Amino acid sequence: MTGSESETWPQDIYRILVNNRVRQVAYVPDMGHARLIEMCHKSSDIKAVVLTTEEEGVALLAGAWLGGERGVLLMQSSGVGNCINMLSLTRICRMPLLILVAMRGQWGEFNPWQIPMGQNTNQVLISAGVMTFAVDDQNRVKETVEAATKIAFEGSAATAVLISQRILGAKTFGK
Repeated sequence: MTGSESETWPQDIYRILVNNRVRQVAYVPDMGHARLIEMCHKSSDIKAVVLTTEEEGVALLAGAWLGGERGVLLMQSSGVGNCINMLSLTRICRMPLLILVAMRGQWGEFNPWQIPMGQNTNQVLISAGVMTFAVDDQNRVKETVEAATKIAFEGSAATAVLISQRILGAKTFGK
């Protein structure tokens, strides 16, 4: 993957968010989403909100939805476990929620602590009532995020796009 290829999918996601009138991006800092987060902070169309825990993002975006705004939650797969109780809010209230998950515990993972949640993220989200869409080809990120966005905001559903480590690149202790 070249440098220009690796930057294409975050730009595609940013454009999808703007085109779909997403106004809030909630996130826990993560290198997998760093470029997208940077674009959101520079945007006059989107308010980027840093969180201390991922479940705060579900509550924040519930408030955004009640106030008539669309939002997206960015997190790493290890943060999915933190959200289980809060995800019941999306099911009970038929609240639209779009989650973009930077996967860990997959291809090339160096940290054994990331593997259990990384290997179970999809099943955990499905059990919590979230529709999941895994993507491991950067050429499919745009269409996958577009589809999940449409289902979330037009169908009042919770959706998650699981962005593979094959796209993000495996982290090392030096990074």
